[in-house]
Amino acid sequence: MLWTPGEATRTLPEVRWAGFDTETTGISPRSDRIVTAAVVTSEPLQRSLFQSRTWLADPGVPIPPAASRIHGITTQHAQSNGAPIAEVVDEVCEELAQQVNAGAVIVVFNAGYDLPLLEAEARRHGVRTLAQRLGGEIMPVVDPLVLDRALDRFRRGKRTLSDLASVYGVGVPDDTHQAHVDAELTLNLLNAMVHKYTRLQEITVPEVHGFQKESHAEWAEDFEQYLRKQGRTSSISRTWF
Repeated sequence: MLWTPGEATRTLPEVRWAGFDTETTGISPRSDRIVTAAVVTSEPLQRSLFQSRTWLADPGVPIPPAASRIHGITTQHAQSNGAPIAEVVDEVCEELAQQVNAGAVIVVFNAGYDLPLLEAEARRHGVRTLAQRLGGEIMPVVDPLVLDRALDRFRRGKRTLSDLASVYGVGVPDDTHQAHVDAELTLNLLNAMVHKYTRLQEITVPEVHGFQKESHAEWAEDFEQYLRKQGRTSSISRTWF
């Protein structure tokens, strides 16, 4: 971790948040490709004000129609208007690394998808990964999905980004499934969660990161046992991302 000792004692309300989201060719973080990406930042005491940086890539492969129907980007549009995928991945990794080095936390909904996807794309196209730029583990990361599973463990219902926004009283825009829109929504969701849960206001950012690692492992074990009781054989990784 490249934070100074002083920065490592800060809490979530005290630091910049760098929301990260992607729209892609599919649902596999190891084999699918980035189509659009966004990094959206918000500052302490100004959480409703956002600064955005967005990318459109030519992923180098056809975009399946099912994916295009979700995010609205066709193969032809990406080829005509997108930057080369290697260039996009390099810029996204560098932007996130600079944000962390400046004291921000990476905020990403379902980090177990977007971060492995970004790292796989970097390796695929021969650019330095985010982990390499940070000198080791990608941190600090805050994932509202993991936090919600831990802090409201027994609540029934789906836990998509839009579902959780509704649970926490956050307005859901009509144009979701755009990377910058979903990144902003993720930041608004986290802000609502921080206001609800005193614990998230009090523990340090590194402690939040560690809490999520432990919580994900516990959730994975419990969910795997549940699936087995339902007669479904499944193996769920205990690693958060």
